[in-house]
Amino acid sequence: MASDKRNFTLREETGEETSVFTGSTPRQAALKAARQFDPAESEDQAPRSQLRLREKGTQKLHIYEGWAWRGDAPEDKPDWMPETITEANVSKEGIEHLDEL
Repeated sequence: MASDKRNFTLREETGEETSVFTGSTPRQAALKAARQFDPAESEDQAPRSQLRLREKGTQKLHIYEGWAWRGDAPEDKPDWMPETITEANVSKEGIEHLDEL
C-alpha cells in the first residue's frame, strides 16, 4: 500500500521556507511543528504563535495557531521516554492560496 504521508514546509512571513514536517494531515504536521516551540510550564501559560504550513507540490497554505507546554509522560511510557515531555496543540485558522511561490 502506498504511503499517505505528505510533506509540509514551515513558511515564514517573508516567504522563506525553513523546515519540513511530515504527516498524513496538515494538522498532524502542525502539531509536530508546534512541539518545536519553547514549552511553557502549563497549557494555560503557553503563548500562542501562528504556524504557516505549505503543502509541498501545491500553493495551499494551512494557517494554525499553535502552543506548547511541558507535561508528565504517560504512566505506560516506553523506557527511553523522559519523565517530562513537550505537549502541543493547534487550532486551524484557515487556508490561503498563494499566487506564486
